[in-house]
Amino acid sequence: MLIILPSIAYAIILVSILLRSQQKKDNSLEITGTQDLQKPHLSQYFALRLILFILLVLHGYASYVDIFTEQGLVFGFAQALSLMAWVGVALYWIEAWFFPLGGMMGLVIFLAMVLSFLPAVFGGSIISTNTTHSPGFKLHFLTANIAYGVMFLAALHAILMSWQNRALKQHSLQEKPSLIQKIFLGVGSVWLDKLPSLLTMERVLFNTTSIGFILLTITVFSGIFFSQMLFGKPLIFDHKTFFALISWVMFGGLLFSRWKSGLRGIKAIRWVFGSFIVLLLAYIGSRFVLEVLLHRV
Repeated sequence: MLIILPSIAYAIILVSILLRSQQKKDNSLEITGTQDLQKPHLSQYFALRLILFILLVLHGYASYVDIFTEQGLVFGFAQALSLMAWVGVALYWIEAWFFPLGGMMGLVIFLAMVLSFLPAVFGGSIISTNTTHSPGFKLHFLTANIAYGVMFLAALHAILMSWQNRALKQHSLQEKPSLIQKIFLGVGSVWLDKLPSLLTMERVLFNTTSIGFILLTITVFSGIFFSQMLFGKPLIFDHKTFFALISWVMFGGLLFSRWKSGLRGIKAIRWVFGSFIVLLLAYIGSRFVLEVLLHRV
């Protein structure tokens, strides 16, 4: 029961956000000016942030209880996606204090709602019984999942940047927004207008990617030590190792190109997408194939 509570709470918050967004749109059509509209919504903004923080605590506790059990470390693709969403929401919660990222909230909460529900359907399997109580392994495990979460948030940034870029072109060409944009951003791009400029979003994207790359570097190389602990071998070169190293190289190449030649725009967005997809294949994709398609654990 505990494991499904975060997804239910995310759903309630998402509905409240959608209703609030629609109410603000209706009010903007009736009232001229912004000063009268800002004061009533300031207290609502902080209340929503407080509720989101409480939900993060609930989601984190539910995930911890589900993964670190008395039988051992229980993990699978669903648990990995749920933790990735938790880290992504937590980082978004922090970033939103410094940047006007209100336009991201609907998309972040929706994905967290879906991903946090997956462990209730796919229970995972016992990965190890020896390292469950090892502080070093827990630190490695936490670092790996934070790296996934940071890159998850970077991918969301890239998605919104691509929508921003498309919205600018649609405005100049007077085109209608796509169905996906209407679902996540609202008709008329009400949430999209809350985002900072593309230049600011781009700076946040590369700052987030840089942090994720540092954590991914620690994860990849500390994994060699814990591979020895778990499997008795310093390095098992399988598909997971291959995709992890490839994604590490791709993210490193992205940051190097940014530093060397000032890479930006749609090329940088596509590079982030490609690198993140490869990173997903490193563990989550392989576990999905084993658990869901091949029914092996």
